[in-house]
Parts: sequence; C-alpha cells; structure tokens
Amino acid sequence: MASQFITFMLIALFTAQAIGFAIFWSDKQRALRESIQSEFLSRAATLAQVVDAQPTDLRRDVLLASATGYARFWISASEPVDTQVWFRQATAQLQEPLPNLISLFSKRDGDRDAEGHSLEREWRGKELARTADSVSNWAALPVGSWPLSTPARYLRFSNNDGIGMAVQLKDGTWLNAASYKAIVPDFWRTQTLLSIVLTVTIIALIGIFIANRIAKPLRALSQSAEALGRGESISILPETGPDDIRNMCAAFNRMQLRLRRFVDDRTRMLAAISHDLRTPLTTLRLRTEFVADEELQQKMLNTIDEIQTMTEASLVFAKGEATVEQTRPVDLNALVESLCSDLKELGHNVKFIDGEKIIYRCRPDGLRRAVRNLIENAARYGGEAFVRLQPTPTTIDIIVNDSGPGIPEEEIEQVFAPFYRLERSRNRETGGVGLGLSIARAIVRHHGGDIELTQNNPGLRAAVVLPKA
Repeated sequence: MASQFITFMLIALFTAQAIGFAIFWSDKQRALRESIQSEFLSRAATLAQVVDAQPTDLRRDVLLASATGYARFWISASEPVDTQVWFRQATAQLQEPLPNLISLFSKRDGDRDAEGHSLEREWRGKELARTADSVSNWAALPVGSWPLSTPARYLRFSNNDGIGMAVQLKDGTWLNAASYKAIVPDFWRTQTLLSIVLTVTIIALIGIFIANRIAKPLRALSQSAEALGRGESISILPETGPDDIRNMCAAFNRMQLRLRRFVDDRTRMLAAISHDLRTPLTTLRLRTEFVADEELQQKMLNTIDEIQTMTEASLVFAKGEATVEQTRPVDLNALVESLCSDLKELGHNVKFIDGEKIIYRCRPDGLRRAVRNLIENAARYGGEAFVRLQPTPTTIDIIVNDSGPGIPEEEIEQVFAPFYRLERSRNRETGGVGLGLSIARAIVRHHGGDIELTQNNPGLRAAVVLPKA
C-alpha cells in the first residue's frame, strides 16, 4: 500500500509540475519576447534620431557601436520591399561578429572551433537558415508603439524569435534593424532539480507515514481474520485509524462475537441433546427386560446399544468442540513421527518416512487426533499405512497412503458426513459409528486447511492440507 500510495502521489506531483512548467514557460516566453521587443523598438527609435543628426561618414561607426549580441543595424539606400532579400541581409548582419567582442570570443575555448570560427555564429546562422520560410510580410507599426512621428514598418521571422524594422531617414535612406534571440527552455537547472528532489523526498516521507497509519490496522485485521479462520481464540481488535478502517474493525469485532455465540450455542445444544437422550435410552433398556422373546429382546438391546454409542460419540464430539485448545508452534515432523510410533506399538502396520524439521503453529492435540484417525483407517482397511510430510509453496501436506481396496469415487465426499459408514452392518468390530472422518475434517478446517481423499491405484491417498502461515 505504501509503494502504491507514494507512486500515485509522485505521478500526481510530476503531472502538476509538468502542467505548471508548461504554463510558466509560456508566460515566460511571452514576457521575454515583450521585453526584448520593447527594448529593441526603443533602441531603434533612439538610433534613428541619432543617425539623422550625424554626418554620413560617422553613421557606420554609430551603428556598430549601437549593436548588441542579438541586434544589428545597417543603412540601405532604397526601401526594403522583398522580405526574402531583406532576411538574407539580416542573416548576414546577425552572423557578423561585433568588434568590441572579438577579444572576448577568443578567450572562450568552448565558443570557437579548431580554425577559430565562432561556434555561436555558426549555430545562429543554421537556426536562421532553418526558419527562412517563416518570414512574415512587412506591416506598419501600430499607433502608440512607435515614439517617432516618422512611420516605420516591421516583420517577424524565426517563429517570432526574430523581429525586423525599416525606418526612413530624413535624407531618404532607410535604417534597417534586426533582432534575433532564441528563447531556449532552461527547466533543468540546479535549482529546479534540487527543488524536485526535495519535493519528492518530502512527499515520499509523508506518503510512508500516511500509508503505514492506514495499513497498520488493516494488517492487524488481516492477521486476526486469518487466525479466526483457523479456529484460534483472538482478542477484540482496537478500533483505531481513519473512519472507514475503524468501522471495518468494529464490524469484524461484532462478527467475531456473533460467530463465537453461534458456535457455543450449537455446541451446548448438541451436548444437551446427547445428554438428555441417556434417560429415555436407560428406560428403554429396562423395559426390554420384560420382553419374553429372547431373540426380539436381543435385537432391541443391540439397537439401544447402537443409539447409545452414537449418543456417547456425539457427546464426546460436543465436549471436544467446547474445549478451546491453545495454538502454539510445534515441529510437525516430530508430532507425526511420535504418533506413528505410538500406533506401531499398538500393533498397527505403520511406516513413517522421516523428513526435515517443519515448525508450524497449530493446536497439536486436535491435529494429532485428526491424523491419528486417517492412519488408523489406512491401517485397518488398507492393511498398512505409509505416512510422510510434503511441503509445497503454499501448503504443508501430511500424506497417508495405503494399498487397500480404496473408496468408490461417488462416495469420497459422503464418507465425511456424520454417522456415514461404508460398512453398513454397524458392527463395532468392523468400524466405529461414522464420526471419525467428520471430526477429523472439522479439526483440520479449523486450522484453515482441509482433508482430501484421492484414488491411489491401488489404495487410497489421504492428505491433510494445512496452509502456510
């Protein structure tokens, strides 16, 4: 959650920064152009007045002295009409180095090539040549933008980075002026990068704090839900955090209390029914003593014994459900190995395949009871039981294989039903009352797992599938 939250915040930040930079750069370009053009018009107007007052032989020197790094001035004898001809003249003038800057250029190694040519002039010439087709037509300057009474014309070139002017002097000659200054984006300056780094760092820290504040109660809720699904007794969650998280924790707490109440009510009801059945069964047993037909009497006693056995088993099952065993970490390999050793000492044909040590958090007595049932069934009905542990990427499986006749495919799920037996005679010598697999599956499902039965060809494969924590 923290990584996703920070990622979305950074995407929003960079999007906002990009939009802000675009708006800022557009405004900056407009402001720079207006400033450059305003200064250029003012210089051209002043220069026109100065040149009119100077003798002809001094005019060139005045124009050279008035030139700047991005503006040039020259005089033509006739009126400039053809814009392309004028643009070529302007290009040549703008590439001409200024006398007072020659010494400065010569000291800057990065601005000159091996033959001493100015790299800046070459770049400017290429840029002007590339935009030669963007020269506009001559137009009269708007009223109010030109301080002199003498009319002047202007044009634009190089995608509005350049502006040209033509002003007629008193002697009939024309003063030409050209200004070109490419406005290059300068986003990635040191200050900009430092600002972005600081902003990203601050947002990341804030994002981690907020995400952890949200995720902490969610992690506790997830762990509690997992523990509840495994049948563990968990405490009430603290209802903290934002409103939505707090409401979710409160709903989980209410659900947990309702589930506990439901299970407790069901267990008490089952125990009460099993207990209360003892009295009528005892009464029936006493009344059978008065039956004269010994064969009928024996059949009635057998039926009463079967009902009593099922009742006792139900009562034992209910007591087991009511008993809450504490969950603790155990070595599954050692637990199953000791169980196999005990059953082997009792005469069961059990073989355990030793494996690596596996620490697992469970209710060991309940899990031992479930696995014992599967091993006893395999040894009793399959002749022998082969037991091993098999870890997978997501589960820990306790495998019990036998080589017996197996179970018909259509009855694999039915054997988990309470009081269901494949052997229909209900003879205590050939099996129990049919609660063993039901109890075993209930125990394993309380651990968040399940029992799976599959054909082994020959025999049956029973697997206790436990989820990894």
